[in-house]
Amino acid sequence: MDELSIDYPLTDEQIARYRRDGYVKLRNVLSPAVLREYGAECTRLAHRLNRQTLSLEERNTYGKAFLQIPNLWERSEKVKEFVLCRRLGKIASELMGVDGVRMYHDQALYKEPGGGFTPWHVDQFYWPLSNDNTVTAWIPLQPVSEEMGPLSFCIGSHKLLNNRDLAISDESEGKIGRSLHDYPKCISPYELGEVSFHSGWTFHRAGPNRSDRMRAVMTIIYMEDGMRVAPPRNSNQQRDWERWLPGAQLGEPIDTPLNPVIYHRNRNSAPAG
Repeated sequence: MDELSIDYPLTDEQIARYRRDGYVKLRNVLSPAVLREYGAECTRLAHRLNRQTLSLEERNTYGKAFLQIPNLWERSEKVKEFVLCRRLGKIASELMGVDGVRMYHDQALYKEPGGGFTPWHVDQFYWPLSNDNTVTAWIPLQPVSEEMGPLSFCIGSHKLLNNRDLAISDESEGKIGRSLHDYPKCISPYELGEVSFHSGWTFHRAGPNRSDRMRAVMTIIYMEDGMRVAPPRNSNQQRDWERWLPGAQLGEPIDTPLNPVIYHRNRNSAPAG
């Protein structure tokens, strides 16, 4: 739809807020029509590709937090139009202050009715990347009330260096939660069309879904165009290198078919990969 190629009017104040706080929530990024059109395809694929067979009661904390289905854009031309769109990519580029951004990967994160909390964590713990110029767009496909478990952030926590080495787990929830006790938090619902962008090092979590509706969310992870592969610091980063950066060489700029340029300010349009 044409909306996805039209620039969002990002303000200097919003950019400054992102860089100060490590995240920003933006209203009216996507229209109800776009969310219906592309959200229906994301949901169809998420259900078809879901491999979780255990009941909620049988799962661990991570498994209860959400159904996680990555890289839907590889499976659907329609989803590809959505996640590689200029509108969202330009926002990511401008928030980080870089010339352009590439795809790292996308993820559908569907929190079932009765689904558990998502523990405190930072995303970049999982990524073998050479610098901090990464951002995740968190895109609800419906309004998210506090009852449904919206994403919440520790304000300014992208500047904190402690506890970045913890995977999502009961340990990360407890240890990070205690360390952030005295820091301000943002816990608020999302309106339809509202999208948040958070830095790879921003500490965040989500509450349980106490509603009777699925919390359907698409996420897109952007990295700076020119990002290089860094030596993996844990087994998660090694797996990410093999899966999301196939063929990329250590220390070299990332440029693979799975990591197309989504937006670059010196190009009229980005290649579709």
